[in-house]
Amino acid sequence: MSPVLAGVLQLTALVAALALAYRPLGDHMAAVYNSPRHLRVEKIIYRCIGADADAEMRWPAYLRGVLAFSAAGVLFLYLLQRVQGGLPLSLGFASISPDQAFNTAASFVANTNWQSYSGEQAMGHVVQTAGLAVQNFVSAATGMAVAIALVRGFARSRTGELGNFWADLVRGTVRVLLPIAVVGALVLVACGALQNFSGIHEVGQFMGGAQQTNGGAVASQEVIKELGTNGGGYFNANSAHPFENPGAFTNLFEIFLILVIPFALTRTFGKLVGNVRQGYAVLATMGVIWLGFTALMMWSEFAHGGPALQAAGAAMEGKETRFGVGSSAIFSVATTLTSTGAVDSFHSSFTAFGGGIQLLGMMLGEIAPGGVGSGLYGMLVMAIIAVFIAGLMVGRTPEYLGKKIGTREIKLAACFILITPALVLGFTAASMVLPDALASQLNTKALGAGAHGFSEVLYAFTSGANNNGSAFAGLNANTPWYNTTIGLAMLLGRFLPMVFVLALAGSLAEQKPIPETAGTLRTEKPLFAGLLVGTILIITGLTYFPALALGPLAEGLS
Repeated sequence: MSPVLAGVLQLTALVAALALAYRPLGDHMAAVYNSPRHLRVEKIIYRCIGADADAEMRWPAYLRGVLAFSAAGVLFLYLLQRVQGGLPLSLGFASISPDQAFNTAASFVANTNWQSYSGEQAMGHVVQTAGLAVQNFVSAATGMAVAIALVRGFARSRTGELGNFWADLVRGTVRVLLPIAVVGALVLVACGALQNFSGIHEVGQFMGGAQQTNGGAVASQEVIKELGTNGGGYFNANSAHPFENPGAFTNLFEIFLILVIPFALTRTFGKLVGNVRQGYAVLATMGVIWLGFTALMMWSEFAHGGPALQAAGAAMEGKETRFGVGSSAIFSVATTLTSTGAVDSFHSSFTAFGGGIQLLGMMLGEIAPGGVGSGLYGMLVMAIIAVFIAGLMVGRTPEYLGKKIGTREIKLAACFILITPALVLGFTAASMVLPDALASQLNTKALGAGAHGFSEVLYAFTSGANNNGSAFAGLNANTPWYNTTIGLAMLLGRFLPMVFVLALAGSLAEQKPIPETAGTLRTEKPLFAGLLVGTILIITGLTYFPALALGPLAEGLS
């Protein structure tokens, strides 16, 4: 079987699995967030945190809950790393330095999981399980809660109420993420992933010598790493490490975990607004972009442009030989079009155009299908922009799901789409003029023109501000400058957009629905899905094309 055919068959199997899970999972999440009942374990959690889970919240109160909970998470995780040296099961690792501890705490709370450290050489079992793994659950649940709040803004009329953040957070964790994670962890363990609390062992190598390695609760962290679109690996090699990703089946299974909730949330959206066809339109938009990017990536990496690539049969440098080019390409697109950032191959070793596709996927805002929760609310904001553009073209007041899109809504949507590019381009520009930051580009001189070095810096801040977490690893990001600035980019890129999303949700929830007329734009039709795809690509292209021209395009054309 040719590698190309193998890649196409894997993609087909993945689409089939996602299609089978779409309806039951989407309906389950809709029932979870609409349920009037609390489970017994949920009631215990509410008593422990002192929350009234039945109290409705307007958007300022909902936002205060999001920010307070996240701030507490950053502080707790920072302190846990700073005292690691005195904790049990620390494996002899020292406490983490202040700048790196801040970066890591910001990273995991912001659902980014950017890692400027090697997991197996820096973090003990307590930090990995009680700190990082816990944030993998609750940061994902926070994103889902904000998405559901925006959906309620469309569904509710003249109340201004968006539900209860604490109830949404706990339900998303207990009823959605935990059950899937338990089953997924058992699958990974059965396929050979590690799950223990062993210490450091010295293992002999085939060619002589020895290597130190340690175990850990790998499978349980691996499954929520992918399911919650987090991405931070237990080991430095991430999903290319056989302890995290033992074989071809687990590789495909992990891609499925990355995509299943973001895609299924479109069904949840349709159910909650009372029109599943609206969910199908959003799903179609996400699916077209995802499949298009996957096809472009596979073409880029299978193209035989040079003797070395022809001899290898494709661009094999940096690819895990167990998975090959096709599977690595699918994984790469899935992880950069969501906020996952996990890798089963070395992104910096992809072809120049392949690296550009990875960058562009993050620059879209990671909305196809995007992160858990963040992908849905990002896509709905783009839908508001699309109906506004359509309204300008036909001279009508724009409407979406029966709500008028007025000046306030457009200003909030505009702020949402502008904040991330401002962070990416601003921090990248600063890093290209500061000598200490330029010194971190380890392989720029070896590559000559420096286009790849620029791409490394651009990728780092694109990944951080979009809460992805993957990297072009030729950049040494473990410096005070990058630890601090990428940490700030992750926090601001996560929580400032949430401010605008929740304010938008509150504004929509205060409105009275407008009945459909003959002139109402039918947003469940293929025409609108096409308009939405065009809007996303045009806005992203106008924003980032100059930066892409200086980086991956210049490298690919040189």
